[in-house]
Amino acid sequence: MWLPCGCASKYVATSLSRGVFGSFLHFLGRRRCNTAAFMPEAAGFAGVSGRSALQEFSVSHSESFWAAVARQRLSWISPFHTVQDCDLSRGKIKWFEGGKLNVSVNCLDRHMHTCPERVALIWERDEPGSEVKVTYRQLLEMTCRVGNLLKRRGVKRGDCVTIYMPPCPLAVASMLACARIGAAHNVVFAGFSAEALAERIRDAQSSTVITVNQGVRGGKIIELKKTVDTAVHSCPTVQQVFVAMRTENPVVMTPRDIAMEEEMLKEDVVCEPAVMDSEDVLFLLYTSGSTGKPKGLVHTQAGYLLYAALTHRYVFSYHDGDVFGCVADIGWITGHSYSVYGPLANGGTTVLFESTPVYPDPGRYWETVQRLKINQFYGAPTAIRLLLKYGDQWVHKYDRSTLKTLGSVGEPINTEAWEWYHRVVGDGRCPVVDTWWQTETGGICIAPRPSDPDAEIVPGMAMRPFFGIKPVLMDTEGKVVTSNNASGALCIAQPWPGMARTIHNNHQRFTETYCQPYPGYFFTGDGAYRSKEGYYQITGRLDDVINVSGHRIGTAEIEDVVNQCSAVAESAVIGFSHNIKGQGVYAFVVLKKGVEVQDVDLSRQLNDMVSKKIAKYACLDCIQFVQRLPKTRSGKIMRRVLRKVVEHEWSELGDLSTLDDPATVQEIIQGHRDLLRKQKPK
Repeated sequence: MWLPCGCASKYVATSLSRGVFGSFLHFLGRRRCNTAAFMPEAAGFAGVSGRSALQEFSVSHSESFWAAVARQRLSWISPFHTVQDCDLSRGKIKWFEGGKLNVSVNCLDRHMHTCPERVALIWERDEPGSEVKVTYRQLLEMTCRVGNLLKRRGVKRGDCVTIYMPPCPLAVASMLACARIGAAHNVVFAGFSAEALAERIRDAQSSTVITVNQGVRGGKIIELKKTVDTAVHSCPTVQQVFVAMRTENPVVMTPRDIAMEEEMLKEDVVCEPAVMDSEDVLFLLYTSGSTGKPKGLVHTQAGYLLYAALTHRYVFSYHDGDVFGCVADIGWITGHSYSVYGPLANGGTTVLFESTPVYPDPGRYWETVQRLKINQFYGAPTAIRLLLKYGDQWVHKYDRSTLKTLGSVGEPINTEAWEWYHRVVGDGRCPVVDTWWQTETGGICIAPRPSDPDAEIVPGMAMRPFFGIKPVLMDTEGKVVTSNNASGALCIAQPWPGMARTIHNNHQRFTETYCQPYPGYFFTGDGAYRSKEGYYQITGRLDDVINVSGHRIGTAEIEDVVNQCSAVAESAVIGFSHNIKGQGVYAFVVLKKGVEVQDVDLSRQLNDMVSKKIAKYACLDCIQFVQRLPKTRSGKIMRRVLRKVVEHEWSELGDLSTLDDPATVQEIIQGHRDLLRKQKPK
């Protein structure tokens, strides 16, 4: 694996930073804080005093707010002339038109003026105590070498490079190198199967893939290069694969493969940054939808970077010198926004976590906090629930006095896990920010902070909208719910800079999914409850998407795989409550007539297929073999009924009059009871 040698970069950005952080940004712990000290741009907002007033201003005077923040916090090559040109009803979203900039300059070069030797990345490798620190000077050098290599090998502005790597400095440099030369990147989670990877490569039309020989996670070797080899067999667009060496183990190299570190040594440490328009594509990131085909969400340059930086700074109260510990993989939007772009745009120090919460033991997170002196820790509820079960002793074993803020991301956190996180991990002194957002939103939209310093935080609630965010609840008739103590479909009433612009090569699907269900509003696909105080609590997905350990996966995607089994006639997949993972995967499977196979053998076969074609996290926790599925007379599977069965809400099945044969439901309930007697969900 490429490790920086420390030689200085010769390139210094011509666009001076206006200072993302300074002494004037230091948090003032008073109820009615000096608003301009909290956010310097607020000095120009007439009559705004206090953080709640600042949030109101950011919504009611959206253009003034975002224009001021964008001018202050991004380094522009040319200024923008139009703050926004958006029409949610048509899915038209444009921010900061006319503006020109380079994202890598904003993340790297401008910090060379003030803190070239500051640590940018701490690579927390799988082996405890073997961390690698990379300064801004070193990361800029690495990025420039990769950028020059990509250009020499024919990667052009507007191309899309697929990156299939674990969290490591070279993965970050590859992302930033794409941004530097004007190419888009498509980072694919390194736990995805060859088929899932191939599907994303084909859709992105990538001719270049970057990977490593092997991954290392939880003490195990993962054959990533072999996965890529299998994937590219069905990807005719792929012309070259760059292979970096994470381990010392040699791998078979084909004519299309390029030894990445060897070639990087031939490159200069200066790479002229491309001049990019605000709305040029920065990256694609694929997320599961309610259909079987993953959708490649498109994020663009200026708006995304600004929103990631602002949310990182204010939700977590990040300050100069802090060490930010986001333990998400870079293959997810959380890793993009809060391991890479947000912290680096702010000149921060960010952790890249390669391992697992329980390797080599359940104290790994907290040992890492102690050793790296982490100040903000951002992780998933599924990991918190897992560690809770191992007991408090693994937490108390380590010094966590550096922690100032604890964050939760990926799914709603239950009250028990929240209270353990706050009381045991944070010693009752660290605010817990339960953040709600999505790949589509680009950054955090609802969270307890920022707010007045002594404002209450309610366990298990995301609570307050971020600056510029105006959430609304919609009823079943498509009308806005105006009262509190009410539930509905969660929508956002006006655009914000960080939101996705489209789905790659399928804008119609984008508008149909997000803009047409409630015209004039952005539909999130989630349900929410608004308390009498006006706080928001996310209640879960409204579409056929399961959230497994913070990973979204469409039920149709799993069903497609299950139905490919020669013994299966049809299937229905739903999510169910799981103590550790938040949601588990429950499959109802109908076998073809005359098939004779042992349940245990077929269950193993189906999970092998899901693991191979999607990923291990999508495997089926429970499989119930049934004679038939509950369907309407038109043939639609009633998944609502199946969810009620699995959640044991048998007295709340609702109207079954539309079913072709209501007796089917009783058969399934009895089969579910029989299954529970034989086995318990994992």
